[in-house]
Order: sequence, then structure tokens, then C-alpha cells
Amino acid sequence: MRRAELEERGYVVTPGFIDLHAHLREPGFEDSETIASGARAALRGGFTTICAMPNTEPAIDSPGLIAEIIARANAAKGARVLPIATITRGRAGRELSDLNELSGAGAVAFSDDGSPVDDARLFRHALEYARTRDLLVIEHAQDTTLSGKGVMHEGAVSARLGLPGVPSAAEEAAVSRDIAIADMTGARLHLTHVSTRGAIASIREAKARGIRVTCDVTPHHLAMTDGWVGGSREFAWEPPAPSGRAVPYDSSTKVNPPLRSLSDVRALWDGLVDGTVDAIATDHAPHSSVKKDVEFDQAAFGISGLETAIPLLLGGIVAGWAGRDAVIRALTAGPARVLGIRPHDDDWVAIDPDDEWTVTAESLVSMGKNTPLLGKTLRGRVVYAVVGGEVRYEGGLRGATTVGSR
Repeated sequence: MRRAELEERGYVVTPGFIDLHAHLREPGFEDSETIASGARAALRGGFTTICAMPNTEPAIDSPGLIAEIIARANAAKGARVLPIATITRGRAGRELSDLNELSGAGAVAFSDDGSPVDDARLFRHALEYARTRDLLVIEHAQDTTLSGKGVMHEGAVSARLGLPGVPSAAEEAAVSRDIAIADMTGARLHLTHVSTRGAIASIREAKARGIRVTCDVTPHHLAMTDGWVGGSREFAWEPPAPSGRAVPYDSSTKVNPPLRSLSDVRALWDGLVDGTVDAIATDHAPHSSVKKDVEFDQAAFGISGLETAIPLLLGGIVAGWAGRDAVIRALTAGPARVLGIRPHDDDWVAIDPDDEWTVTAESLVSMGKNTPLLGKTLRGRVVYAVVGGEVRYEGGLRGATTVGSR
């Protein structure tokens, strides 16, 4: 079906989305996700390109593993998969990976995501090394001495629930350190899943000074607050509704960085509108049930988010928190600019903005069913995805009788 035909029928047609941050779990954790299942789930969310994080087992720190990811992604015939390799060998934070060799093998960026590079001197060396080849370093900004054993945002909700909290300062201190080192080295630094008002302010100020720093935010941090851990199921732009309360301590709301306060959420949207935020990335973090169906403080961090990103973002648009153009830009041109790649003109998707659907485990293609949105009715769904001119997903088109990709 042609783009123009879809637009005439009321669908929103956009370039394919690019996700800077997704966990495909392969190799090592295939009970949670595989490259093939994640690449298919990505298409359901409108993502025709996804960047695979390296916190696998073994970690992606060798050219052979990079080649294996690329080969399996090509065989899957889902979304394009771009490998991200580790900053340090084994993500152990002691010795730098061979960034040059890994880049030559196909790595598009470098990150120890989930394990911040705590050693400031080593992080400086990583950025200096990356600067010589203009490589991109992606950092999970978290001062682990401040976050400690926290399992949710530190605030009134954590106090009420009796759960150890992660203070905003844990992120903001790390962001300040990372920006200072980026300024020192002149390297390209990308701060991923930024979640606090103070971090956004620091990044905004750094950009004004000409420092080469970019950042992304996630759909769940744009839509949910720490109140969800306490049982709320209203989105940030919705008024509280007692009837919408769920059981507290739901481990599907446990994510790192944690869901933050309403003022933090508003700051993320403000950063999206004014361009401080370069991209929206899902931080898709699927887990098998054995890692999530446990007590909150014992559960793994992470939300499965590829397939539910669009309705969350459309909700914020409808609420007037950002324009559609700003959101689409953060899903397409923004992440492409961060990576330094040219978007594929023959990758595109069509969205039905009015389609209502209820999130169930059965409705999700991802092997990870760990989302607090289960049972919630959302509005907006991707119904058509084209990769390289080839239709790779079609579902829910109203009255469609023909299929084509021109």
C-alpha cells in the first residue's frame, strides 16, 4: 500500500523510528528475549532500527560477537539491529575495550549500560580514545555510591512504602561529572535514559556552552511517575482517580533509573520541546517471569517497552505537553543525528492514532511481558512497517485488501 493511500485513510505516516537503547538479551539470556523476537517486537512499535545494548553474557566486547549479532539480525527479517559494544572489557570497569577494532567490526557506539564507568580517570581515557576517531560513548549516568541499594525514586512515595530510594542527586552528580569530562576531552557523549529535572538543566546549560553532549529520555519516564509503584495507574497528564489504583509494590514498575516525580516528568517534556532532549529511546528491558514475579526489592530492574511507546507518546501529545513534530523528530532525525547516520528513506511506518487496544501478555510479541501497562487500554497503534522498501509488518489496517511498499 502506498504512503499517500494510507494518509488519505487517516493514518499518520512517518519515517521509521530509531531506538538508541534496547536490550535484546542475546547471547546469554534467551529466556528473556532473542534478537529475532526483539526485532519483530520493534516493528510493532514503529522502530525500524534498534541499537542493541551489550549487557549480554558474554558482553559484546569482541568483533566476533558483533558479527554474530549482525548475522542473526539479518536472518530475523525484523527491524534493523545496530550493535553497541562495551566501553570496558566484560563491562567490568577496569580495562578499556578496543574501541577502534569494535567500531571497524560494526559497533555504532560504546556503553557499559547498567554498569556506569565509576572510575573517572578510566572514563576520561575512554572519551579521549573515542575522540581520536569521533566515536560515540553512551553513558548510564549514576553515582552508585549515592544510589546504593535503592529500588525506586527517593521521595514521599518511597517513604510511605518503606522502600529504599534512589535520590535524584545520584543521577545529577554523575551527569555533572560526565559533562565535565566531555568538556575536557572534546568527545561525543550521549547520556541515556535521563530522568530528573536537574539532569535536564545541566545538559541544557552544557549544550549552550558548546559541549558535545546529547541525551535521550524514555516513554515510561515521560508518562509515569513514582506513584505507579504505590498503585497509581494514571498517566502523568491525567488527574488522580482512586478507581484506577492497582496493587502497590508491582515489580513491573521497577526500572533503573526509577520512575520519578511529576515535576521531573514535566521537565523531560520541556526538554523535548526546547530541543535539550535529542531522542526518545525505549530502554526496552524484557525479563523472564522468574526475574520479575518476586518481591519488589528482589526483582530485576526493567520495563518491556518497544510495543507500547507510541500510545504513551500520543497521550502526551493529546494532553498538549508537546507537539507531534517534536515527538516524531525525537524518534527519527534526532537519534540519527546522535549516531551520525543517515536515515533510510525506504524505512517508514503508519500509525492509527485512534485505535484502542488493551495491553495483554498475548498481545505483546516481545518475550518480555514485564510492563505495568498490562490490562490498561491504550490509544494508538502502529499498523504498517516497511524496512528497506519491504513490508515487514502489517496488522490492523482498516479494510485493507492489497499490500505493497511503494
